[in-house]
Amino acid sequence: MVAYARQDLAEPRLSDIWPQPLMPWTYKLTHYRLCPHSRSVRLALGEIGIEPELAEERPWEWRPGFLALNPAGDLPVLEVARGPMLCGAYAISEFIDEELHRHPPERGLASFFPGSSEDRAEIRRLVDWFGRKLDREVTKEALHEKIYALAQFPTHTPDPTAMRAVQANLRYHLSYLCYLADHRRWLAGDEPSFADFTAAAHLSVLDYLGEVAWDDYPAARCWYARVKSRPAFRPLLADRIPGMPPPLHYTNLDF
Repeated sequence: MVAYARQDLAEPRLSDIWPQPLMPWTYKLTHYRLCPHSRSVRLALGEIGIEPELAEERPWEWRPGFLALNPAGDLPVLEVARGPMLCGAYAISEFIDEELHRHPPERGLASFFPGSSEDRAEIRRLVDWFGRKLDREVTKEALHEKIYALAQFPTHTPDPTAMRAVQANLRYHLSYLCYLADHRRWLAGDEPSFADFTAAAHLSVLDYLGEVAWDDYPAARCWYARVKSRPAFRPLLADRIPGMPPPLHYTNLDF
């Protein structure tokens, strides 16, 4: 597995084949460091060499100032100078992908949704699977029990019943991820896509919280090591929650 991860370290980011900056604008990303939706967008932007200004928002606070940016109260929000304000990982990824097609690289086609219309439909299906289903059944509950509720109520302890449900649901999702990883080079096909970034963003949060038993899911671990080894992933590995460090293997590329 070590050699497999190192092999992908040599793969170029989308920005490595870009002759000039994709869009000569400035960006501000309102996010939370352990928000999986925010992380998926940070990964995607990192892949094309965009380093936005980061403004952290605590999603449990429901600040009026943030609700003025996005009345839904959801993260992330991307503000594009001289451009639109984009709310949510879906809208942001689709907007950036459209810009990739308008400004193609010198070699090949860089896209978060590569391939045929059928390929792109499969990518979007998996983005929905991990961005909605996994989030609803696992990530959202784990974050609430271990981070959000504790931030609001310092004496809070995770509900054992809720965490057992999280673990049961996570086993199902990891088994499905293993199936995909066993049958495809990347989750949706032969090329990395926003489906990989979405799934990896959620698993990175769950890994930070110590919820992933990687030894039981070797195919998922091998796939995750490949994504984790990409340069765009490094800023996520540097994130920390005060008073709650991640497991020792969290930053280890050869875990």
